[in-house]
Amino acid sequence: MTTHHPITIVGAGLGGLALARVLHVHGIEAALYDLDASPAARTQGGMLDIHHDSGQVALRAAGLFEEFRALVHPGGEATRVLDKDAVVRMEQTDGDRGRRPEIDRGDLRDLLLNSLPEGAVRWGAKVTGARPLGDGRHEVTLADGTVFTTGLLVGADGAWSRVRPLVSDARPAYTGVSFVEADLRDADLRHPVSAEVVGGGMLFALGAGRGLLAHRATDGNLHVYAAVEAAEEWLDGIDFTDGEAARAQVLEHFADWDKSLRALIADTDGPLVPRHIHALPVGHRWPRVPGVTLLGDAAHLMSPFAGEGANLALLDGAELGLALAAHPDDTEKALATYEQKMFQRSELSARDSAESGAMLFRADAPQGLLDMFASHA
Repeated sequence: MTTHHPITIVGAGLGGLALARVLHVHGIEAALYDLDASPAARTQGGMLDIHHDSGQVALRAAGLFEEFRALVHPGGEATRVLDKDAVVRMEQTDGDRGRRPEIDRGDLRDLLLNSLPEGAVRWGAKVTGARPLGDGRHEVTLADGTVFTTGLLVGADGAWSRVRPLVSDARPAYTGVSFVEADLRDADLRHPVSAEVVGGGMLFALGAGRGLLAHRATDGNLHVYAAVEAAEEWLDGIDFTDGEAARAQVLEHFADWDKSLRALIADTDGPLVPRHIHALPVGHRWPRVPGVTLLGDAAHLMSPFAGEGANLALLDGAELGLALAAHPDDTEKALATYEQKMFQRSELSARDSAESGAMLFRADAPQGLLDMFASHA
């Protein structure tokens, strides 16, 4: 007989885990599938700033706020803004403000994952397709040929969601900006100049059409992003298996930058990782489709320039879980309630993200960012 799950979540990222946790708190179990072979199959990325009005709200709903606070990176809210000549144009200390505390993405994911019952996630389960069966039910197929049915299907499976086509024809588009990620390990000892340039929290070193963004991780490493406004095929023309040649090609875009800033790429440890920055259309939404919905990047992928992606994924998961708990006998009402709020806030955040991306790299950079900080002071 085909297995049937009342609720299925595809994707064990932050949003999917937040949904599973809030449902668990309310005594509702869900089947959670993820394509990774295990929780340790890949690194989870760098630091996240968790916003007081979104990500922190979600963690309170999940009953994990105090545990989260214990994992926050002290000093992580410090911010430095430099121009391409390494002149410090603005510097803020952390000050224990608490509105956007920093946490390692891996630590946050582990917090959510460990709050679920053992075996809650089916690892190594790649969803390859799903089709409606009527009455809100769906049949889901995995890469190994396994087929199951579900009463509610939630796509928390990221930018290239396999669930999204059930509700929308939209696909992510290239934003015009590419990232190259890198790490400087044990920075205070091995890369003291770079450690001083970055400071205790986040660095924005900006120029026209490009930037070097970096933050200090809890393990003492520096995580660096070289951002370049470029054609989509730019990264495809770099051989990232040849580290020295790849660094040289990236640094061509920073040829007239101060040596101390160029060192953030020139002195990196380990491989460079290319990232095309994609986004769904601002205001992406869909009509109510029985028995299926999306959250996080699957619903509203946006550029990272407003720091909203992880926060919205957490809040989506928490609010969807709360809506389902509040309407246990009316899933469609729960989904409609969740989607109405999610569409509104994600449109605002996606617009802010797109505008921030244009502002960061404009011709007089970093002036746009300085003006933004001044307006918020």
